[in-house]
Amino acid sequence: MDRCRPPRRGCMSKIRKVTLRRLRLPLSSPYRLSYRTFTEFEPYVVELEDDSGRGAFADGHVSPGSSSETREGAWAFCLEQLAALPGRDTAQARQALLARFEDSKVAVTAMVCAIEALEDSPYLTVTQDTVLPLLVPVGAMEPAAIAEEVDRRVAAGFKVFKVKVGKDVDADLARVRAIQDAARGRATLRLDANRAYGRDDALAFVGRLDPAGIDLFEQPCDADDWEANAAVAAASPVPLMLDEPICALADIDRAATLKNVGYCKLKLKRFGSLERLAEGLKRVRDKGMRPVLGDGLGSEIHNWMEACVARTTIDNAGEFNGFLKHPDKLFRQPLGYEHGAVVMPAGYRPELDRAAIERLTVERRDF
Repeated sequence: MDRCRPPRRGCMSKIRKVTLRRLRLPLSSPYRLSYRTFTEFEPYVVELEDDSGRGAFADGHVSPGSSSETREGAWAFCLEQLAALPGRDTAQARQALLARFEDSKVAVTAMVCAIEALEDSPYLTVTQDTVLPLLVPVGAMEPAAIAEEVDRRVAAGFKVFKVKVGKDVDADLARVRAIQDAARGRATLRLDANRAYGRDDALAFVGRLDPAGIDLFEQPCDADDWEANAAVAAASPVPLMLDEPICALADIDRAATLKNVGYCKLKLKRFGSLERLAEGLKRVRDKGMRPVLGDGLGSEIHNWMEACVARTTIDNAGEFNGFLKHPDKLFRQPLGYEHGAVVMPAGYRPELDRAAIERLTVERRDF
């Protein structure tokens, strides 16, 4: 893997100008989760310019239903915090924002990552040609359609499938079996309940689950119900992966104490910064688990940043595939994608496509 050093703090400058945008990114097809069906993403893009005229950007997408953070609250928080940035040096601004991380995680992450990009964080420096395999969700519901979709995805280069469960135990098990039969050893599965099962249903699900070709079972029960998730992990024939509760190093440490929790999935938008995300992924390994990285609800901007961190931190299929779901691209040099993988050539550092950004902007504020 391409190794990089932690960011140097010698690239600090004063912030001169800030722009906040809300974009609307229609999806190619609806993206169904247990708690919501998305037909568009609405990321908030933060653009910064320093006193030498250098610019940088980052974004964050608040996904309603995945946490207590709301789009309205995150927007208001961004407006409040960004108004105070002009005239501050980047180190001062970063420290002040991270102190408010618990108030609005996605909003703080977007602002801090823009600062890290302005400071030229080495996490964003692609020093060698990079290929990062992705997983892909299976959306079909009926056996014939499942078989056709699996064949098509395998031909496109995908070797790991995300399968959403969590609504009906019997129907979920039947669909999982159909996908297992269609994959026939050509790809493995990651099951994801998105916190939708109660304890009893989750135990019933794992009690009847055939583990053949299944890598893991992700977040069966509510994020705050550690006891229920621990009980399901202990009973499951495949390792559990925790997702929504993992927002800090202490959460990783707690997950490591649970029997058969073999994975933790981290997302940039829940960790506050590129540097904190890399620290979290390292902690997962140090605690004897495998880290998984990526936000399937992230835009091209967010997924690019996650892919840059993934170069040094993960060795399995990334979940930073949200950019494949919105056909409108945000970069002049779109994030590369070939045969089921993100592809970044050495030296890749994208610039925003100004025409596309303006066309997709539905709200804007300047400071």
